[in-house]
Amino acid sequence: MATKTSPLRSTSEERRRELIAAAVAEFAATGFHATSTTAIAKRAGISQPYVYALFPSKHELFLAANVEIHERIRAAFTEAARGVEGPAERLEAMGEAYKRLLEHREEIMFQHQANAAAGEPALREPVRREFMRVFEDVRRLSGASEDEVWQFMAKGMLLNVIAALDLPAEYMPAGSE
Repeated sequence: MATKTSPLRSTSEERRRELIAAAVAEFAATGFHATSTTAIAKRAGISQPYVYALFPSKHELFLAANVEIHERIRAAFTEAARGVEGPAERLEAMGEAYKRLLEHREEIMFQHQANAAAGEPALREPVRREFMRVFEDVRRLSGASEDEVWQFMAKGMLLNVIAALDLPAEYMPAGSE
């Protein structure tokens, strides 16, 4: 006798990750205020009420997406710096890792939208905190001087703008190609 098998159901944690990925894409495209949870739900392939079963509010979903993006950056920096000798060499390795992250346009655009959303009082401090965590990780992981860390972060922000605007190569800082 043959048995009928049902497709495996996603766990709530898997659905949560899928929802965050959909939120990153939607918020990247239209920003915090113009993005609806209905559009996010549709992209994630779930019902709109299920969004609220996973996150209590659009604010919380946005902040979870922001944490996810910054965790990816910190993980890439941690991996890049592992086993590399010298602050300058670690910064260089971390910069190369960041260049690979720049290929993920939605994530770059999300970062811009998160910075813009920081004008919203309820989002400002959590967005600020995640940026500061990246900055502190660069300092800790690299062992570089304060000025070198500032230069690294400034170059990263410029690379974000270049990637977001899809500028031609001549706008890239020297040594960034």
